[in-house]
Amino acid sequence: MTDLIDPSAATRAALPFALDRGIAARAALGLIVLATDQTIEHELRRLLDLPGVALYESRILNDAQITPATLAAMADRLVAATEVILPGLPLDVVAFGCTSASMVIGEERVFELIRSVRPEVACTTPITAAFAAFRALQARRIALLTPYREDINRFMRDYIEAQGFAVPVMGSFNEADDRKAARIDAASIRAAAIELGRAPEVDAVFVSCTSLRLVEAVGAIEAELGKPVTSSNHALAWHCLRLAGIAERRPSCGALFDRP
Repeated sequence: MTDLIDPSAATRAALPFALDRGIAARAALGLIVLATDQTIEHELRRLLDLPGVALYESRILNDAQITPATLAAMADRLVAATEVILPGLPLDVVAFGCTSASMVIGEERVFELIRSVRPEVACTTPITAAFAAFRALQARRIALLTPYREDINRFMRDYIEAQGFAVPVMGSFNEADDRKAARIDAASIRAAAIELGRAPEVDAVFVSCTSLRLVEAVGAIEAELGKPVTSSNHALAWHCLRLAGIAERRPSCGALFDRP
């Protein structure tokens, strides 16, 4: 067998090189992904496809069954999940990628845990991003679509309404297993979003859960309804960009991405 490298060949040490700002020249975004999530990375990479914007992820252990107890249990793992995202290198934003757990643990508690590792970093969650999106869209009456079981649905509706928004229309697939939620097909999600969004008493649609696939259908749903549509992943990507100071408007990604 012939050696690929001739051991007798001279090695040139200390070759000259230059440093640039790397692929995150404009923004380095950190994302904590649920161990069971099959969707969020795919959708965020599509929405964050901008020069100089880089996404770096870690995974956090979670139970596939979505219950208040299993969601709350992730609080104890958030610090470790944050620590392994580019240690020693700067991040502009860290996002925790779970809508329901962010509400159960509490947004401010999530931020506190992240900042114990990354002091002063900008933080967001899907529900934090959704509230920012509603305000940017000037939407007050939200049609809410989820995959969750009934106790999580009630908690979420109360949580949103406590922030000053109304949820006059709500629907759920009632699927407690996150692994199955990720396989609810795009046609089912689109049909449900349109059905709920047609209600005259709502002015926007929010599809909750990072496992649900919506990003590719946002424009078509908005065109049919004449109302803005967003989701956990859609709002999260937009909010990460805006928190990092990336202000490009991308109306092809939906009405929200045409907002500063």
